[in-house]
Amino acid sequence: MSRFPKITNTYFMAIIATVGGMLFGFDISSMSAIVITEQYIDYFNNPSGVLQGAIGSALAAGSVVGSLMAGPISDKWGRRDSIMFACIWWLAGTAVQVSTKGVGSLIAGRVLNGICVGITSSQVPVYLAEIAKRDSRGRIILIQQLAIEWGILIMYFIGYGCSKISGTASFRTAWGTQLIPCVLLMIGLPFLPRSPRWLAKVGREAEAIQTLADIQAGGNKDDPLVVAEWEEIYTVLVAEREAVRGWRKFFINGMWKRTLAGMSVQAWQQMSGANVIVYYIGYVFLMADLEGDVNLVSSGIQYALFIIFTSIMFFFIDKTGRRPLLVYGAIGMAICHFVVGGLLGTYSIPVPEGVGGNKNVVIKVSGSPAHGVIAFSYLLIIVYALTLAPTAWVYAAEVWSLGTRATGMSLAAVANWLFNFALGLFTPPAFLNIKYKVFIVFGVLCIGAAIQAWFTYPETCGKTIEEIETLFAKGAPVAWKTKKGGSRLDAEIEAVLNRKEQGEDVHAVVHQELEKVPTGNGTEVAKETV
Repeated sequence: MSRFPKITNTYFMAIIATVGGMLFGFDISSMSAIVITEQYIDYFNNPSGVLQGAIGSALAAGSVVGSLMAGPISDKWGRRDSIMFACIWWLAGTAVQVSTKGVGSLIAGRVLNGICVGITSSQVPVYLAEIAKRDSRGRIILIQQLAIEWGILIMYFIGYGCSKISGTASFRTAWGTQLIPCVLLMIGLPFLPRSPRWLAKVGREAEAIQTLADIQAGGNKDDPLVVAEWEEIYTVLVAEREAVRGWRKFFINGMWKRTLAGMSVQAWQQMSGANVIVYYIGYVFLMADLEGDVNLVSSGIQYALFIIFTSIMFFFIDKTGRRPLLVYGAIGMAICHFVVGGLLGTYSIPVPEGVGGNKNVVIKVSGSPAHGVIAFSYLLIIVYALTLAPTAWVYAAEVWSLGTRATGMSLAAVANWLFNFALGLFTPPAFLNIKYKVFIVFGVLCIGAAIQAWFTYPETCGKTIEEIETLFAKGAPVAWKTKKGGSRLDAEIEAVLNRKEQGEDVHAVVHQELEKVPTGNGTEVAKETV
């Protein structure tokens, strides 16, 4: 891919890379639009309870595997090439789903797709965090969430259109269209540069400086921003080369705080219950007495709201800060869950045979309570789109050091996908057994998310990803006293400008010639030569 011309506009790079997120969205709604159709119910013998939970959560199971693979692959091959590797799994998984002969092969295909999603969901944010400027990093990473949501919306209405096709061609056609974004991603990736921080990490310093200059200053290696940022990158890199290696580095010298923050914010994103609404909105609206095309269109409106309100946050996420969105977003979602659970618990009637013949939905409400369930389901998604949905990805990508970022974000994604898998498996039988109490459980979990965010998540907005390291160091201020902005990079840029004015020859320096040496575990690290 080195022979292809490179486009270094950060928004272009983000749009291409986040097609990996669109794959995630495609796979989510490839099920949510299909599971309530007659063609799916008839062919797969109306799967319900744990069986439907297994089908729904198979993607997450594969994503756990993909996330575990992602860190070592990304550290060895680079962020960009790890995304290309992930595409191979998507092509294989989609082929298996399209040719499915039963539940077993459907689950297998979704597991293969999940391996791709596990890699892309962990490494696309890493790539974006490492190429973005500090004052636009939130917006750049937020494009990942927008891509997920566009994938959900596009695939949902493809599924809705394909529901009018008779027989198995209905879902096979819908699932086959998942090949399109993957092919587009594979075409676009060769035009993206490698991450300059990864290049520095593996000892390719001259290439790292040039790539950093291309992204930040139109190719000018002597630009004060490039000089100051490169010196900061190199200072951190030297310290990390002297640090402990192996898994201990995620837990010693205060690193456990970052590991806790990165993994827990991703876990809370799932335990907030919003993705359950996304996966099974058709079931929730069946409880609200919406059936047939009305159900499908109403569910589609939810996905449109998702995109609209996340798009609004594109303009504000780097102004509001991370902490307020995580804390108050979780509280707002808790209120929505409690209202939906209260309405269903107070006014629902049992339907033992299943609403509309669907065995997963055994209660329903009608009239004003049904309208309330629909309204607060929409409001839940609006609050989620404004807060936890984009911010959890941004925060999880920011908190790691250069030496731990690829594997650290993989660990964060593992937490995300483990809870995604557990909740995907839990939800259909929970709708059968504890019914409306599902929403009460998620409301309580949202309160827990708000409490932890308040006490343990320092504010990272407006700081370079090297500066964020000091927020977790010994002696750092407590999380609730940290504020956005206050980057020292401005002072460092000013210092470079002053040195230039005094006639000093200041430029980004390749400090050492580095060679690669084996580590004994199949990977290589950079080593200074004397």
